[in-house]
Amino acid sequence: MSDQTSHDRLFVASCIALTVTAMTFAIRAGILGQLSQDFGLSDSELGWINAMAFLGFPVATMFGGLLYNFLGAKKLVIIAFIGHLLGLLLTISADGFWLLLLSSFCIGFANGAVEAGCNPLIADLYHKKQTTMLNRFHVWFPGGIVIGALISKYMTDMSFGWQAQIAVMLIPTLIYGYFIISQKFPQTSHIDTSTVNNIKGLFSPLFLFMALCMTLTATSELGTQQWIERILGSSGASPMLIMAMVTGVMAVGRYFAGPLVHRFNPAGVLLYSAIMTSIGIFTMSIASGNMVYISALIFALGVTYFWPTMIGFVAEYIPQSGALGMSIMGGVGMFAVSLWNPVIGQWIDEAREKALAENSTIAIAEQVAGQTTLANLSIFPMVLVVVFSGLAIYMKRQQSK
Repeated sequence: MSDQTSHDRLFVASCIALTVTAMTFAIRAGILGQLSQDFGLSDSELGWINAMAFLGFPVATMFGGLLYNFLGAKKLVIIAFIGHLLGLLLTISADGFWLLLLSSFCIGFANGAVEAGCNPLIADLYHKKQTTMLNRFHVWFPGGIVIGALISKYMTDMSFGWQAQIAVMLIPTLIYGYFIISQKFPQTSHIDTSTVNNIKGLFSPLFLFMALCMTLTATSELGTQQWIERILGSSGASPMLIMAMVTGVMAVGRYFAGPLVHRFNPAGVLLYSAIMTSIGIFTMSIASGNMVYISALIFALGVTYFWPTMIGFVAEYIPQSGALGMSIMGGVGMFAVSLWNPVIGQWIDEAREKALAENSTIAIAEQVAGQTTLANLSIFPMVLVVVFSGLAIYMKRQQSK
């Protein structure tokens, strides 16, 4: 078997693993109502169950990044496989809140282990086109969300229970587990595997700057999408149709990211993304009816490249940080989203209460709350426009030396 064939098989296995990661987000979101009804759970308890997935992710990326040099990509992805298998089986057999809490953490940890193992693996396998291939790898996060959402909707419409919907994810889990276990992994040769150097890289000014930016890019993308039902529910547009459109555009855009990255380089792509995301979120905050779809399309064209390009930037321009740097970037992004989620919820509650106090109807109050929250969220990418402009200038000067 040629090296290229082996690399491509590992890439496919990584993509299937990331698809499972995305499906867990979509399907678990789709069965919350059934879980609440079957176990008598409050929204607060459901919130804690979901929070465990967000907690498990950065825990896995932090430890996975530290252990990558010792364990290698294969063992990390096997850990992810075991975590997914255990988490899914625990969910299916859950009899109440605590087991659901534990299973959610296991799945979140597995999701983070996928990122910790696969991002540096792909950066190493395709070291001459890291950002392009990381974008293609991350096609399967929005792609997996679309797949999971459609499966959940179809199975719910066909009156399948939540256990059956969770069980469906065992199929791609077993497939990627087989590929990973049976495949021979190459020696890491294009990533710095000195843990001392990696830790030094984390404290470089450029890495710290990018980590701070990651908190803003991740919240702009995932913070907006996670609350899309609450934010756009009274806008006159279908939030789920918008979600399908946004994730579909993201999948296509990431697959064809190569020419864009080559033309503008990662810093230029990030600046473009910040501009388009700012326009998209701000126009959504003042739009209604069909105009919301146009604004959401602009938003999608912006956030498409945020996550993979941030990781690709670290791989290309801060190679000293190694696998640890890429893992920490992903963990920082997800941890920031978990911290901002309660704030976003508070923005919605406060705006709604203020509108109701001014004698608005419930429908109008919900619309005002959504628009006010979107206006607040638009500040994140607007700040990024400024900082990424500075980054683009800095990187151009560095490359001209």
